[in-house]
Amino acid sequence: MNTLTEKIHQAQTANGITPEKHQYPFPSIAAALEAYSMLSDKPYLIYYDEHNNRFEYSYSLFIEKVRRAATLLTKRGVKRGARIATAAHNHPDTIIQYFAAWMIGACVVPLNMTEDDNRLSYILENSEAQIVFCREEYYARIENILASGQMDIVKVSDNSSAKDCFHELLDAAPLLEFPSGNFLDDDALIVYTSGTTGNPKGVVLMQRNLIADGVDIAGWHGITPYSRMMCVLPVHHVNGCIVTHVTPFLVGASVVLNRKFQTEYFFERIACEKVDVVSVVPTLLAFLLDKKADAKTAIEAGFHHIICGAGPLTCDLVRTFEDFYGIPVIHGYGLSETTCYTCFLPVDLSDEERTYWLQDYGFPSIGVPLPCNEMAICDTLGNILPEMERGEICSRGANVMREYFNNPKANEDAFTFGWFRSGDEGFYKNDDQGRPFFFITGRIKELIIRGGVNLAPLEIDEVISRAPGVKAGICVGFENNFYGEEVGALVIPSGDNLNSDAILEFCSQHLPFHKAPKVVVFTDSLPVTSTGKYQRNKVKHVFAEWKDVQFRR
Repeated sequence: MNTLTEKIHQAQTANGITPEKHQYPFPSIAAALEAYSMLSDKPYLIYYDEHNNRFEYSYSLFIEKVRRAATLLTKRGVKRGARIATAAHNHPDTIIQYFAAWMIGACVVPLNMTEDDNRLSYILENSEAQIVFCREEYYARIENILASGQMDIVKVSDNSSAKDCFHELLDAAPLLEFPSGNFLDDDALIVYTSGTTGNPKGVVLMQRNLIADGVDIAGWHGITPYSRMMCVLPVHHVNGCIVTHVTPFLVGASVVLNRKFQTEYFFERIACEKVDVVSVVPTLLAFLLDKKADAKTAIEAGFHHIICGAGPLTCDLVRTFEDFYGIPVIHGYGLSETTCYTCFLPVDLSDEERTYWLQDYGFPSIGVPLPCNEMAICDTLGNILPEMERGEICSRGANVMREYFNNPKANEDAFTFGWFRSGDEGFYKNDDQGRPFFFITGRIKELIIRGGVNLAPLEIDEVISRAPGVKAGICVGFENNFYGEEVGALVIPSGDNLNSDAILEFCSQHLPFHKAPKVVVFTDSLPVTSTGKYQRNKVKHVFAEWKDVQFRR
């Protein structure tokens, strides 16, 4: 295998099935839109705004708006293969714009408006986006970023009569006919990674990626035309976009979209809307535990389980949540580069089996690979490692991205072995059926190398989170002149008792000396991405005063 193209194609081939031979229920998202346009009054999208006002879009109404938005795009000169950006938040208009672009074979570049202007400017330039659909509240900011005026901006306002805004233009646009043909290889999304240093990388996902991953997610979690999911995560991220919008659409199910996550309405809304499944990140589980909400009515209404991934889940958090609420947490794992999810815990595990896989290995298992992909643990040379040996989590399959956009160096690094290299460290253990249950121990780049020994951050996080007086906490590897790196704990205290000695003592009792934190720094918040992933490298500097300290037993 010589060329990068060959390596990428191999990384998109799972269990000998090439992406071209993988079975897809639709040849394009346009074909799915056409098929479901006949569902007339069945709800696809139910939306709650920030004031808890409820709006409902049937399949027929939603698809009608998508067809008008597709016409609007074509009149603005957007053609198949072009890219559009969205400066938006959770709103039906955003979802309409996504599907309209996909209908005509265009690609969406979602902007995370919590990012700084420099990163947004880079994304808009790097992606070569042709047009920006911009919410009114972000308009001045986007105008300032695009000072050159070389990009078309369409203002999106909740005032449906606002002149020259999205809704006025939409109402005036005729219905575009559904295009025919195969769009599976058309680019659908460019999602920019939220790295802590350097420019973000644009992950290019094709329509085949969205369909393959969405169909498998639906099958795994029992999502049928009779199901209803709920979205509380940002739709600019693949979890909010793929899991809770593309997935239910592909099977003719419904989705409840929330402007934002609100703890006080979480279970109430699930009960009211008869939601079956919701996808969250671990930080939201922690928020729900902090408020101790009442889940009884939600469970009685048929709420089945919670999908949880896209961030570090600890054994303690999942045990405490399940014990308190009695709701199964189906842990999973994936990356933007693999569309969203690559694996999940099986939904039908017995209570004993769930406890075993979630609690007995020091890390909660991320589960078993989805049918559309395969996974392995590889060493630095690409050799597949046996059970229980730690290495890099790698995957292959129809959900693996096309490439990093305009970034040949990153592509060479990611596809070195003919697998997609995640950058995450992990291991696996087979069950008695021969199914590999995978575990993640942390980001390879976030491994703490103390005295030449690699330490997994998630293992240490687990202990810190259980220490007395800790509401939430993470370990941070900081520069140290004696050991290269040393272990610190960044902690949000529970209450006013800032007892660092008690925390350090607890950690020393449950961890060997070289793994135990030597310093505690208290904080009001932990550095996370918009989906709850810890950004440890952003806070190394708060431990700078201990650089020259040699910690002894």
